[in-house]
Amino acid sequence: MRKLLAFVLFFSLLSCGNRSTVQQDNPPAFSLKDVQYRSFLYFRETADSTTTLIPDRWPTPSFSSIAAQGFGYAAWIVGIENGWVTRKQAAEWILKSLRYLRDLPQGPQPEGMAGYKGFFYHFLDMKTGRRFQQVELSSIDTGLLMAGILTCMTYFDGDNPTEAEIRKLAEELYRRVEWDWMYDKEKQALSMGWHPEKGFIPSWWNGYNEAMVLNIMAMASPTHPIPAEAWKGWTKTYLWDNFMSFAHVNFGPLFGHQYSHMFIDFRGIQDEYMRRKGIDYFENSRRATLSNRAYCLSVRDKFPHYNDSVWGLTACDRPKDTVVMKNGKELHFMGYSARGVSASYLVDDGTIAPTAAGGSIPFAPDECIGALKGMYRTYGSQLYGKYGFKDAFNPLFTYGKCSESGWFDVDYLGIDQGPFVLQIQNFENGLIWDILKKNRYIVEGLRKAGFTGGWLEQTKL
Repeated sequence: MRKLLAFVLFFSLLSCGNRSTVQQDNPPAFSLKDVQYRSFLYFRETADSTTTLIPDRWPTPSFSSIAAQGFGYAAWIVGIENGWVTRKQAAEWILKSLRYLRDLPQGPQPEGMAGYKGFFYHFLDMKTGRRFQQVELSSIDTGLLMAGILTCMTYFDGDNPTEAEIRKLAEELYRRVEWDWMYDKEKQALSMGWHPEKGFIPSWWNGYNEAMVLNIMAMASPTHPIPAEAWKGWTKTYLWDNFMSFAHVNFGPLFGHQYSHMFIDFRGIQDEYMRRKGIDYFENSRRATLSNRAYCLSVRDKFPHYNDSVWGLTACDRPKDTVVMKNGKELHFMGYSARGVSASYLVDDGTIAPTAAGGSIPFAPDECIGALKGMYRTYGSQLYGKYGFKDAFNPLFTYGKCSESGWFDVDYLGIDQGPFVLQIQNFENGLIWDILKKNRYIVEGLRKAGFTGGWLEQTKL
């Protein structure tokens, strides 16, 4: 991973001088629909025209992120419903992409493969579709890919050959994932990944984080399911605590409270754990969002740029790993990091990621939309450009080339543009949620996990 970060940092520095060219064309007034549209264009315009793969970031040259690929499939559907692309155009592109993924080589060899046992490597080469360097076969990134694929399987319900083949390929790709191979019965949890050089990663999907949708799909598999008791193994490692006066299941970076909710509507449905707590996971994410904001307001003496409309901590890009002295005090800055806060977690160096608020819009719309407006009005084209909000910024970091007036990322990241597209749409009309309420695998996985109530009681699947 250090090699990957060094690779990205090198090209980021090269592109620093081109900042003015990638910050053109911002509108005169803030518009939530403009944020969503520009974020959608990331997935439409940066994908490789031959492989259809989505880059991890742009404009810095990079590998493809397989999770961003999944976000992109759902983003195309949002594009259809907003009139930004025709259904025919989107269907043809998605069919081309699914065919490409199906035909990529899978096997245990360390080189020349795109995946193994239905899983995909975390990063793929943009041009060849093969494993990038020595990254892991990733369970969560494959899961987020499959969430996007299942969204396509349900949405494209037409009787024409293109949409029929989309459904067929989506089913094939999902069914071939050997979730049970990645599952450890003793730990009652999925491994975070596998390397052909050394086997399974000795880290597991425990606690509360972004892997709810991963477990739900794995339990519902008709070919390689993990046992239903996996959900109890998952919830028994939760941390319920009071943070910033909000009692909830804690997890520091906000993306952990967002990614599963981009696909599944958790409003009004509860598993055994949440029934005991008297809330649902949607309310849990609302409390996590508001506690994140409350924390930022509580540390303004340390980070004076934080305020009620400039806040939001989640995994994001970096200024750099360094310690500097200012006014006799040490200031610690980090590289790419899972920034966030909770009762048991504190990673904060003053770097804000707009996607933290953008991905939480359905949970706390007034606060989150207000944050996006505030950041846009305060920083303008330093932060907002061709594909909407850049990944991150830190006005306190004024050290080095291109950072004389604070550090503003030159890049957009696929996994951080996706939440803007999907969550704004879910806030407006629940589009992605409603699609997956009709997906038999999502419904079955929720039921195996013990969810009841709300919309789940009404579905006939």
